[in-house]
Amino acid sequence: MTTRADERPWRYTPVTCAQCGVVVKVSKFSLQHTSVQWSEGAVRGCAEFARAGRDSALIPTCASLRDSIDDAVAGGRVEVLPP
Repeated sequence: MTTRADERPWRYTPVTCAQCGVVVKVSKFSLQHTSVQWSEGAVRGCAEFARAGRDSALIPTCASLRDSIDDAVAGGRVEVLPP
């Protein structure tokens, strides 16, 4: 079986969390698949992670950021890449 590289053009788009103001980089490969790149500062500044009081890697998601990403997609600021 031959595999080929994903040749779709993609880029990360900055998205600001409406709750705490941290900025992450987001790329959407489908409505279900979202890649989020967190900087060290964004991890430290996330209000939801801080409230959890534990390592952010153990928290499945930040609901506030998820809502901000969904709003950015709905507003056309983050493109969902075609398959």
